[in-house]
Amino acid sequence: MFRHGLTDDAIVAVPGIVALLLVSFEDVRRRIIPNRVILPAWGLALAANSALHPGVAWLAWSFGASFCFFLFARMTDGGLGMGDVKLVGFLGALLGPNVVPALVVGTSLGALVAASILLRQGRRARRLTFAYGPFLAAGGVAMLLF
Repeated sequence: MFRHGLTDDAIVAVPGIVALLLVSFEDVRRRIIPNRVILPAWGLALAANSALHPGVAWLAWSFGASFCFFLFARMTDGGLGMGDVKLVGFLGALLGPNVVPALVVGTSLGALVAASILLRQGRRARRLTFAYGPFLAAGGVAMLLF
């Protein structure tokens, strides 16, 4: 984005980063990823990227990533929320194939925090939760900027 100046992709990325910041703050504050932010952002990113880069790839990356996280949410019995599923769908619409490294970065950051909580709290930590959205968002922002 910064290497080539203001491009069409940057025009999509900047509002995407704003949406990621908004949902991250809300997830930390209230443990919820608000639909009033993530759903319009998802739709706009999907429409904009599909218009800029015609084809069904953006739709496939968006719903494919979201579906994978939906399956994880069902398997973890509350470990992931539906807000996280929608956030990953938005990341797929925003990043296309770069959603994979974004999820690797975000999941790795979240795993580091989870491991530190486990080390400090011991067995009791297995029942604790933390906001996962900011970690996923950080992976998305990293892919947009670098």
